Amino acid sequence: MPTDTSARLEVRKTYKLYVGGKFPRSESGRSYEVTDSRGRFLANAAQGSRKDARDAVVAARGAVKGWSGATAFNRGQVLYRVAELLEGRRAQFVDEVSRGEGLTRPRAEKAVDAAIDRWVWYAGWSDKIAQVLGGLNPVAGPYFDISAPEPTGVVAVLAPQRSSLLGLVSVIAPAIVSGNTVVVLASEHRPLPAVTLSEVLATSDVPGGVVNVLTGRTAEVAPWLASHMDVNAIDLAGAVDADGVAWADLEVAAADNLKRVLRPADAEPDWRTTPGLERIKAFVETKTVWHPKGT
Repeated sequence: MPTDTSARLEVRKTYKLYVGGKFPRSESGRSYEVTDSRGRFLANAAQGSRKDARDAVVAARGAVKGWSGATAFNRGQVLYRVAELLEGRRAQFVDEVSRGEGLTRPRAEKAVDAAIDRWVWYAGWSDKIAQVLGGLNPVAGPYFDISAPEPTGVVAVLAPQRSSLLGLVSVIAPAIVSGNTVVVLASEHRPLPAVTLSEVLATSDVPGGVVNVLTGRTAEVAPWLASHMDVNAIDLAGAVDADGVAWADLEVAAADNLKRVLRPADAEPDWRTTPGLERIKAFVETKTVWHPKGT
């Protein structure tokens, strides 16, 4: 038997999609080259298709009942556990962000630290959303009138094209913290942090289907998510700077089933600034309950 371990073949990673808690290959069998900021080859990523997007929506829909029905405290604990795992993969994230975004290592470390802090920040909101966005309304009658925020359902998210991890976390966490499930289309040219995040989620306590991650061409997959009749809302953050994408066309497609649409800014925002509650509020609805007062 040979004992020279230096002659061993490297086990190269095959990048896949993340759908329903599993890692399927694209049904199309396609992949595309991912390069670093200087155009050097990094990996081949799965090139998602219309069928992959439809499968991801089915998985997300199947997870809505369980995730939205979990207590706010439980969702917060589950999301905090993700932050613990992100911390454990910090070095890998720094390497991927540095190479993908062309950042120096110290700047990449700051970006990754900010992403982990952002995830914890949103996790902490899980049991406070109802207190801040809900309330007891004054009415002219012997009733309690209570408004409470409810998750919208399945949210499609176009991840930012430039900020591959901090921007990604800043659009996923606010959507799921209130009980929504998401189908995320990763940055087209910088998808590796999203793939690694999916591996983190797979080993966390987040139920399969709550977060589904697709990689591929934004211009090819985004229209199918925007027009899908079982998607309740869409975040168009990643439409900015995406090749061949006009966000207004996606908004028109989303109008067919009255989706909630979160329009993108004119340019990709500085994700380092502390977010407000706008992204959480964008994907919740308000339920009002009337209850008679006792005599």
